[in-house]
Amino acid sequence: MTRSTRRRRAIVHLGLTVGLALVAGPFLWTALSSFKPEREIRRDPPTFWPETWTLDNFAELFGRVDLGTAFANSMIIALVLVATNLLFCSMTGYAFAKLSFRGKNLAFGLVLVQLAIPAIVVMMPQFVLIARFGMVNTFIGIILPTVVTPLGVFMMRQFISDLPDELIDAARVDGAREFRVFFTIILPLCGPALATLGLITFLGAWNNFLWPAVVAQSEDMYTLPVALNILNGSEGTHYNLLVAGSVVVIAPILFLFVFLQRFFIQGIATTGLK
Repeated sequence: MTRSTRRRRAIVHLGLTVGLALVAGPFLWTALSSFKPEREIRRDPPTFWPETWTLDNFAELFGRVDLGTAFANSMIIALVLVATNLLFCSMTGYAFAKLSFRGKNLAFGLVLVQLAIPAIVVMMPQFVLIARFGMVNTFIGIILPTVVTPLGVFMMRQFISDLPDELIDAARVDGAREFRVFFTIILPLCGPALATLGLITFLGAWNNFLWPAVVAQSEDMYTLPVALNILNGSEGTHYNLLVAGSVVVIAPILFLFVFLQRFFIQGIATTGLK
């Protein structure tokens, strides 16, 4: 290995280390701060490593907020949305990728247009419809607007487009109908794309604050982000409870990403623009 090669590798490693510190630093500081008393969190200049370790923040957090119910609500909503998006987005993506029907290009163009529309723009019409059908303060009202997402349809369409048509043609020759082709041939080959879509959907549903805050109107329907917002009350901001709550919210996402990171990276690499 030449000196110039070693120098380039050292520069690359240095750049990656700096980037990692910038990205992971705030998360690590938040995790460590959850074990600090509030007076230490408010100290100027702040400390990175806790001088006094304590679990009182978590005890007080669970005493102030019904995190058990909020955690269960967030988990139910996130898992249902993951299941519906994996099923319906993959079915729609298969139709756009491998089937021929009238208006196909126009329909897919409308899907792409929806990617450019901010969610806040359609929130008011969605809430009016949810209220008219009596779904306010229900799981259905929170879940229904994102049962299928344009991003999920686009990702699955891009991935399925790369699958060989010969597999589908062979199954059709053997007499398989479209549903059997989809469930027995296409879906088993979509593992990386499904893992990526599932992680993105779970992350969006788990962290979603605005729509659940609008639809959920009683504490027994609050999700974690909405329940933690109670801590920003008239008594002032309790930073020790907020960082402890942030750790509770982030922990499941980190675990899921570590478990699915191989599929996530592979799915991102194989669902890009062609």
